[in-house]
Amino acid sequence: MKRRGFLSLGAAAGATLWLPRAVGAQPLLQPPGSSASARGYDNLLILVELKGGNDGLNTVIPFADPTYYQLRKNIGIKRDQAIQLDERTALHPSLEALMPLWQSRQLAIVQGVSYAQPNLSHFRSIEIWDTASRADQYLREGWLTRAFAQAPVPNGFAADGVVIGSAEMGPLANGARAIALVNPAQFVRAAHLATPVSLHERNPELAHILDVENDIVKAADRLRPTQTQTPLQTVFPSGAFGTSIRTAMQVLAAGDTSQGQPRRGQGVAVIRLTLNGFDTHQNQPGQQAALLKQLAEGFVAMQSALVELGRWNETLVMTYAEFGRRPRENQSNGTDHGTVAPHFVMGGRVQGGLHGVAPELARLDGNGNLPVGVDFRQLYATVLGDWWGLDATSILQQRFEPFPLLRV
Repeated sequence: MKRRGFLSLGAAAGATLWLPRAVGAQPLLQPPGSSASARGYDNLLILVELKGGNDGLNTVIPFADPTYYQLRKNIGIKRDQAIQLDERTALHPSLEALMPLWQSRQLAIVQGVSYAQPNLSHFRSIEIWDTASRADQYLREGWLTRAFAQAPVPNGFAADGVVIGSAEMGPLANGARAIALVNPAQFVRAAHLATPVSLHERNPELAHILDVENDIVKAADRLRPTQTQTPLQTVFPSGAFGTSIRTAMQVLAAGDTSQGQPRRGQGVAVIRLTLNGFDTHQNQPGQQAALLKQLAEGFVAMQSALVELGRWNETLVMTYAEFGRRPRENQSNGTDHGTVAPHFVMGGRVQGGLHGVAPELARLDGNGNLPVGVDFRQLYATVLGDWWGLDATSILQQRFEPFPLLRV
C-alpha cells in the first residue's frame, strides 16, 4: 500500500490520527498544596479557538471609559445596547444568551490575556499559543502533546483528544494520539469506518504505517455514535460551529456509554473546536455580531448537552486565539491585529465573574496597543495543575501562577 492510499482511508471516514507519542512516560504528580479539585483526565477540557483574533474591546466593553468611544467613533458598541455586567464593563449584545451562565457564576471572563513581546503574525502567534513558547522560542510539540507525553491518559481512553472542524492539530501537534474530524457531519453520518487493514503477510517497512491506520479506525469507531445510542435531546444551532458542537457532544456520548451503562474514561481528555472568521479588518460590526451570536448560542447548547450527559461538573470550556485587535478602529470600519483580548471560561465548577486585568486605554504603547495584563500560560497552568493535577511547571518549562478559576 502506498502512503497516499494509507492517508486516504482516514480521510474517507472524515478522521485522521496523528502519530502516537512514545510509550513508557511516567505521570507527573502535582506538587503538595495543589488544588483539591483536580481529578486527572476524568476532567474534560474543551478548547474553542476564535480563529483570526477576536476584537476584545467590542466583546467585553469598557463602556465607562470615554476613551473607548473616542477610539471607536464608528464601530463602538453604544452604551444603551450593551449588556451591563458591572459599573464599568458590559458584553456585546450578541452575547445575551450567555447571561444565565454569567448570573449563575458558571462563566468567567479573563481580561488582558496575551504574552510578552507579542507577535502580530497570525501564523507565528498561534504557534506560540499552541506550543506555549516564549515569543523568542521555537518549540515543536503542542503544549497538550507535552502534557500527554509526560502524564499519559489511561489505556482505556480511545485517544488523547479530538480536533473537530479543522485539519490543524494545534496544541495536540507532533506526538499526541489525537483524531482530527475535518468533516464532522460526514463522520457522524457514516455508519461504519473502513475495516481495519489486515496486517498479515505485509511488507515489514509498512508495518508502522498500517498500525497507525488501524489505530485511526479503532479509536474513531469507539467514538462514533451507534444506532442503539439514545439521541441527545439538546437542540444545537445550525451552521458549521453548531455542527461541530453537536459532533463533540455525540463523541462524548459514544465514549461514555456502552449498552446504556456509564463507562467513564473511555472517551478523550480534550476536544478542540474552531470558530472561524474573526480577522475583521473591514466592516467588523456585522461580522463580529454574527460570530459572537454563534459563540453564545453554541455555548448554551454545549452546556445543555453536557448537563444531559452528566458531564457539566467535570468539563472546563476555554476560548483562545492568536491575538486581539487594536483599540483604535481603522478607516474600513474594522480593526487591525492587536495584542490582548479577553477569554471565556465556563463549566459547572468554574468560579464565575471578571478576572485578569481590565483594559487601560490611557496606557497604550507606542504602536497603539494595550499592555499585556495576563500571560496566556497562566490559563494553561490552571488547566494542567488545578484541573488535571499535573506538574504545570515541568510541562510549561517555567512557573506560571494559575488563576482562581475553579471552585474547590
